[in-house]
Amino acid sequence: MKRACENGFLNYDLGMNDYAQQGRKIGYVRVSDKDQSEDLQVDALTAAGCKIIYGDHGVSGKITTRAGLDDMLASLKSGDTLVVWKLDRLGRSTIHLLQLLSELRDRGVDFQAITQGIDTTTAVGRMLYGQLAVFAEYERSLISERTKAGMAAAKARGVHVGRPKGTSKTLEKALDDLEKFEVIDGG
Repeated sequence: MKRACENGFLNYDLGMNDYAQQGRKIGYVRVSDKDQSEDLQVDALTAAGCKIIYGDHGVSGKITTRAGLDDMLASLKSGDTLVVWKLDRLGRSTIHLLQLLSELRDRGVDFQAITQGIDTTTAVGRMLYGQLAVFAEYERSLISERTKAGMAAAKARGVHVGRPKGTSKTLEKALDDLEKFEVIDGG
């Protein structure tokens, strides 16, 4: 196995040269802490049949733009399968995960999460994916409801919601005071 680090991300090339064929299994690993090792994930993805493994080392899953993730997504073709050790290695936000999975589905790319048993090449895996989509939609609805409720409560207390209107009296007074300052040359 050859490890190539280019552009600040990990790319494990397991020495297989027939990348152009349909149905490749491409893995993705991520560890949040620079002191952590991705070896466990790489071993599991290799055992699952991944020939190429991309990764990000020392990068939080909350960050949606990651060099290894972006390069891996760009390399995927219709008929490929993206394999991760755990779903949270791909991302932390349910909405972000569902966006990624929807994009993969639209591109004809299957998905497997080894430890959770999610495999969109099977009926059960597609069912689990559907359940995730329902939970993501529910999460989006809750966020919207909480935002609206918070705005309504703020308005009821007389708090202005949104961008400030023009300049405040405090800012105007501060600008007037600044114009009155006299610069004294100490030299």
